[in-house]
Amino acid sequence: MKRVFIFLLSAVAFLQSCMNQKTEVSQQKTAENMGKTIYDYKVESLDGGEINFADYKGKKILIVNTASECGFTPQYADLEKVYQQYKDKVVIIGFPANNFGGQEPGTNAEIGAFCQKNYGVTFPMAAKVSVKGDDTAPIFKYLTEKELNGVKNTAILWNFTKFLIDENGKLIDTFISTTKPTDDAIVKYFK
Repeated sequence: MKRVFIFLLSAVAFLQSCMNQKTEVSQQKTAENMGKTIYDYKVESLDGGEINFADYKGKKILIVNTASECGFTPQYADLEKVYQQYKDKVVIIGFPANNFGGQEPGTNAEIGAFCQKNYGVTFPMAAKVSVKGDDTAPIFKYLTEKELNGVKNTAILWNFTKFLIDENGKLIDTFISTTKPTDDAIVKYFK
């Protein structure tokens, strides 16, 4: 019985040691990333150029994962409307992604032509990325993981999830697909 007790104590001590190491690594990772902002990211644009988020210092940024064949695709019109009305205060950046129901199957060129033809999109569009899973783009890891953004964890459940960034490059909040870009929950930040 004494051997079993000593074994159990040893096992508990070992598990505590492992948990403490994991906590220390997590705290170190969080501390290292807490200084990060959206301005630390650059992404390829839809036309093959580059979007450097540092170029938008002093403005709010609304990032949206988009898709051309989704029930929420008409939100492109509202995104463009908000962009035109408040572009002195906010930049909107669309990120086409094919993670939900295969609703963004096109190439970057096809996506760009679709957005221009159907919705007159003039706000910046990034090249097609993955917003969830093993191949998640680094910027979406930042946006969705509290350990990186310092604000909250967000599960992207569908196309047209919105991420609002403040003038200092920090996440303010996220909004689900059903929250329209013209909703006061979003535009109140631009008034």
